[in-house]
Amino acid sequence: MFEQLLNLVKEQAGASIIENPSIPNERNDEAVNHVAGSITQGLQDALANGQFKDVLKLLGGHGGDLQQNPLASQISGNTVTSLMEKFGLNQGQAGSIVSNLLPGVLQKLVHKTNDPADNSFDLQGIFSSLTGGKSGGLDLQGLLGKVTNGGLDSDGDGDTDLQDVMNMFKGGGSQQGGGGLMDTVKGLFGG
Repeated sequence: MFEQLLNLVKEQAGASIIENPSIPNERNDEAVNHVAGSITQGLQDALANGQFKDVLKLLGGHGGDLQQNPLASQISGNTVTSLMEKFGLNQGQAGSIVSNLLPGVLQKLVHKTNDPADNSFDLQGIFSSLTGGKSGGLDLQGLLGKVTNGGLDSDGDGDTDLQDVMNMFKGGGSQQGGGGLMDTVKGLFGG
């Protein structure tokens, strides 16, 4: 997944990085790699922090306007900070790079992930990459349908967390004992 994401960043990096005097030409590739890594890390961190539903909705094309999406904003903020630290940029310079680059990259990522005619990205493959293969037993398209219809908040507390997913598997009789799918789900939520 990282190589495909890196290619998306490269495609979009023209004015933001390549033609930007704040990034020395000899560091352009490093900056492109850094932005792709920041996006990947942001998605992994979100999964590790229990934002499974947010990541699934964003990548599944149900995250709404990317400019208003909290997860996209979180990734943007972290990328700005990391660019400042890595390249010695001020907040305005880093913010300009991110605001000109990240929305287009995320939009293309979401579009390609949900385009049946484009096999460069798919939801299952992205989650597998982000979780180190731990999401292999999950029907992510089925879960996406439940998330977008509010069907995963089984305990009615307003969020989708490990307890909701556990309730879904207990209620549906899909729980597997001693490893298997239940441990996979726990692993996604850090449980």
